[in-house]
Amino acid sequence: MTDEALTAAPLEKTFQPENYEKTLYERWEESGVFRADPARPGPAFSIMFPPPNVTGTLHLGHALTFTLQDILIRWRREKGDNVLWQPGTDHAGIATQMVVERMLDREGIKRQEIGRSAFLEHVWKWKHNYGGTIIEQLKRLGAAADWSRERFTMDEGLSKAVRKVFVQLYREGLIYRDKRLVNWDPAFRSAISDLEVENRETKGAMWHIRYPLADGGGAITIATTRPETLLGDVAVAVNPEDERYKALIGRKIRLPLVGRLIPIIADEHSDPQKGTGAVKITPAHDFNDFEVGKRHQLPAPTILDEEAQIWLDEIENDLAASSQTADTAFVRALAGQPRDEARKLIVAELERQDLLEKVEPHVLQVPIAERGGAVVEPRLTLQWYCDAQKLAGPAVEAVRNGKIVFEPRQWENTFYAWMRDLQPWCISRQLWWGHQIPAWYGSDGRTYVAETVQEAQKQAGPEVTLTQEEDVLDTWFSSGLWPFSTLGWPKETPELERYYPTSVLVTGFDIIFFWVSRMMMLGTHFMKDVPFRKVLIHGLVRDEKGQKMSKSRGNGIDPLDLIAQYGADATRLAICAGTGIGRDIKLGPTRVEEHRAFITKLWNAARFLQMNGMEPVAELEGLQVSHTLSRWILAEASQALHDMDQALQASRFDDYARVCYQFVWNIFCDWFLELAKPVFNSDNPDAPELRKVAGYVLGAILRGMQPVIPFVTAALWEKLGYKGDFETVRWPESQKPVGAEEAQEEIDWLRKLISEVRTVRSEMNIPPSRKAPLLFQDASAQTLKRLSNWQEAIDRMGRASEVSALQGPAPKAAAQIILDEATVFIPLEGLIDLQAEQARLEKEIARLEEEIAKVARKLENKNFVERAKPEIVQENRDRLTQFESDLARQKAALARLGGNQGNA
Repeated sequence: MTDEALTAAPLEKTFQPENYEKTLYERWEESGVFRADPARPGPAFSIMFPPPNVTGTLHLGHALTFTLQDILIRWRREKGDNVLWQPGTDHAGIATQMVVERMLDREGIKRQEIGRSAFLEHVWKWKHNYGGTIIEQLKRLGAAADWSRERFTMDEGLSKAVRKVFVQLYREGLIYRDKRLVNWDPAFRSAISDLEVENRETKGAMWHIRYPLADGGGAITIATTRPETLLGDVAVAVNPEDERYKALIGRKIRLPLVGRLIPIIADEHSDPQKGTGAVKITPAHDFNDFEVGKRHQLPAPTILDEEAQIWLDEIENDLAASSQTADTAFVRALAGQPRDEARKLIVAELERQDLLEKVEPHVLQVPIAERGGAVVEPRLTLQWYCDAQKLAGPAVEAVRNGKIVFEPRQWENTFYAWMRDLQPWCISRQLWWGHQIPAWYGSDGRTYVAETVQEAQKQAGPEVTLTQEEDVLDTWFSSGLWPFSTLGWPKETPELERYYPTSVLVTGFDIIFFWVSRMMMLGTHFMKDVPFRKVLIHGLVRDEKGQKMSKSRGNGIDPLDLIAQYGADATRLAICAGTGIGRDIKLGPTRVEEHRAFITKLWNAARFLQMNGMEPVAELEGLQVSHTLSRWILAEASQALHDMDQALQASRFDDYARVCYQFVWNIFCDWFLELAKPVFNSDNPDAPELRKVAGYVLGAILRGMQPVIPFVTAALWEKLGYKGDFETVRWPESQKPVGAEEAQEEIDWLRKLISEVRTVRSEMNIPPSRKAPLLFQDASAQTLKRLSNWQEAIDRMGRASEVSALQGPAPKAAAQIILDEATVFIPLEGLIDLQAEQARLEKEIARLEEEIAKVARKLENKNFVERAKPEIVQENRDRLTQFESDLARQKAALARLGGNQGNA
């Protein structure tokens, strides 16, 4: 579709998103409307992409996060702010390396064979060819980012920032090397972060093993889920308060198979209520045991190599020293065995030696590497660490003093809790793809840390040979610099001065600790100011029943499928409407389809107005409105725009969508257009005013909803002939005319009357084809005047055969409505079969009471509420609420019917 076609013809019968989205987006990009300019006037408003992995494709979590950001960006641009939405992607170390390794594997190429340099060439080539998929998908969603500023965490500028930060932190003593326990991926042979580990519930076993006391005086039984790590045991721990073992504390046991003597120690880590109350301590292969080992100054021999195979180097001396009491040949035969195979062999040998007391089924949480699926191994290795606890102080203080605000506020408590328990941050990874650590090991045995090899050589001297550290940095290290490195730091750029600190960060709660806290630590340390003013935390996207989406359930949804079927606008609007602060969002095809119906309603309203001569005016330019309808709709529009603005100010996206929906559908379409129809379709002298007011209000709707449904609003703006570039128009100003209060009072009265009449007709089952008289008793002069003014609308919209003041007594068998001072009677005789209607209502009431009792019994059942899935319980609560609402309506209808029959 060409640009000219946008304004070349009347509106089509229906809005077809595919005819507009690509054309409009390409034009927006070419026009530069998304581009930021630090020199522009207006308050700065900036948001940073949470950079998606370069390997990624758009999923519903992305769709949620980026839709909310886009709404804020478009809204603030309309408000006149100087806006920057900074895009970019993350190099995603382990994920990208995995993708490229698998690609090379299919070609029969191993990275170890071709070497680091050649492998990295393949990665960069892959990134160039395939790494921008998610960016193109975000454009399909309508993301109005400044793509001219797109960054990548391995850009040279960002790499320079990473090196500078590493060197400075090292010189400040905040980066150091240490031997500690890490999550180890034996497939990638690298440390990984907690976020890359998924704990899965697995059916396993608990082995009860007898450890003989060294003096021959019996044995102590320990319970373990990992008998294969027995070779690395250095103690058995019991709780100091456990009466069963107090006499054994301090005695020695002889470790089965290995033969070395190890102590029985007292430590509260041992829980008397679990297993046997005695636990083996293997500091090099368990996080809790590592802490116990530190407390008791125990050795920590490693018995699994980097591929999780048995490795005996560190216990070889024990085997030699204990050759008389060790099963030396058996243990040495285990060398090189994978851990699972070693487990089987060890268990069988323990059973042969009568040291296996029993085996029990046991459900345990097994750590699985998110990338690749290998079972993660706690492993003691020499790594680079950052002193996160010292860096955290200013970040915590920034939250305490309100410089950074979390929404919802309860996440601040979670943040504080995480910061209190901070461990040293392992920042090194044994990968090839990533920021290679700027440290060099000299032939003189010293380590040199510098931004370049030239600087390192200068420090070391010409006679020293340098070898660079092979490890790369954790991706969270470089993404922790994102808010300022993307703006040009360490250079002092106009962007850095204008847009830092950024205004708001929109993200999920799952990366508060991993990414948000890192940005806060590094931002406050290097910029001496917070990286953002507000952290907006959204929930998870669930399916329409409230269930978590997963492959096993088969309820996952591709947002691109939703966009293809219903359009980007409907998808965005469904996301916006479902996003309440502090709660998860339910999303699926049904909900998106419902919001497509709203877009259809808006399109049809615009088409109706276009066919009825609406004037597409962006401003009323001092028009003095006189018609009650004009004053009323302008006042309603003014209030709606104010409420929309306030909702976005408070990050209440669901409230924003609700106000839009209620005003457009309920107020503008269902009432204003219906009431204005006879004026539009006549030579009424008020027609020019109403057409101009209608054009202005529709234009205000388009501007007010542009942040959430940019495609349909832009298409309508142009095709209807509004002046000005839609992407640069300002948020509409309030236009509350003189006499607005009186107009609102009168139209509210009219709406109430027609609504009440419609309700009665529905409840009494009066066919739409049958008109009924409306008889007013005790009506004031003002009411009679209003009846005269709105006679046509009441007749047409209320299906009234006549509207008049009641002369004489109230009619028999009539429904009645109380409207201010007046009582309105609707005679029913001749319209419906009164007895049949009464019988129908009574039957329906009985059915509803039975349904209510049934659901109430279920919800009163404690077992059901506690054991059923939460979504099932909620579904029953929703049904109960609906049944109770239906029952109230049916009883009200019967009361009307019965009350009048009783008066007959």
